[in-house]
Amino acid sequence: MSEAVKIVKKWDDGTTEFKLSGGGIEVTVYSLGGIIQSIKVPNKDGELADVVLGYDTPQEYGAQYIGGIIGRYSNRVANGKFTLDGKQHQLNINHGPNYVHGGLVGFDQKPWEYEVSGSKLILTYTSVDGEENFPGTLKAKVTYEVTDDAMIIVDYSAVTDKPTIVSLSNHAFFNLQGHNKGDISNHVVKLNSSEYTPLDGTKIPYGNVESVEGKDADMRQGKLLTQELLNSDDYDTLDGFDRNYIIEGRQGCKNYVGRVSADGRILDMYTTHPSLHFYTGYALSVPKGKDGATYGRCSAMCLFPNAYPDSPNKPQFPQAVLRPGEVYSDTTWFQFLME
Repeated sequence: MSEAVKIVKKWDDGTTEFKLSGGGIEVTVYSLGGIIQSIKVPNKDGELADVVLGYDTPQEYGAQYIGGIIGRYSNRVANGKFTLDGKQHQLNINHGPNYVHGGLVGFDQKPWEYEVSGSKLILTYTSVDGEENFPGTLKAKVTYEVTDDAMIIVDYSAVTDKPTIVSLSNHAFFNLQGHNKGDISNHVVKLNSSEYTPLDGTKIPYGNVESVEGKDADMRQGKLLTQELLNSDDYDTLDGFDRNYIIEGRQGCKNYVGRVSADGRILDMYTTHPSLHFYTGYALSVPKGKDGATYGRCSAMCLFPNAYPDSPNKPQFPQAVLRPGEVYSDTTWFQFLME
């Protein structure tokens, strides 16, 4: 087994815990849900901090998708319904009137098989036809790699035996000060996006695209997440940033997402996904996380690239349909730097 990927522990529930290392950072991943349990990153003074929220054991993960792979379709589908090739499908409802992040038991709660190939941890899961009422048996593969220049590469792929929809991502929550260091009000966020998809009261896009110009949502030049900004009412749902931004660049290519910085640490993101959901953790409420930490409102941010929310019901949006003989493929890069 590669020195870059090590098995740390076999848990009683069958979960395997891995450590991936490279470029001075260490990443802990569970085979359960492909969960990123920790990311330890130094700052310019060499001080290590674990910069993602999480729990001490795999058994504690669940309802808030913290750190896990989300699928078969990340984000929301209105009323859990969509029509594909003339046939309507009713997915399981799990968030108000809508489907979100996999349904009642999503990919973040599934046991994944694993293999190690060189510096890569390869996780595989077969989602059977009808799981969460999705059509088709989907064979999904997610590969984690940590490079010598402190970059985490997450590669997603899938094939199906029937037409279906698919958009895979990871729902890690970041606080670059450290997972137990309070809220994110001192983080600076810059996003490579001039447009977003406005949401209704249940966080479903209306179907149009609007400019960020003149709004608090405009992050193109970089903004400090002050308490005032985190509590701004310039949002569709009035609960902090919970917005889907359109990533600029060529669809399917490696495009720059943006930069987050705090406490001498920088996170640069790139992805092939067409959009990014930026959520500042307004509803976070975890009384006991890792090391006994409490995670409250705005204690971390989630930046997960994905297909546009509710794209199966919005033909004007880029579509996320996968058919037999095709291969779904997306990749996200997390580059850690010091300042």
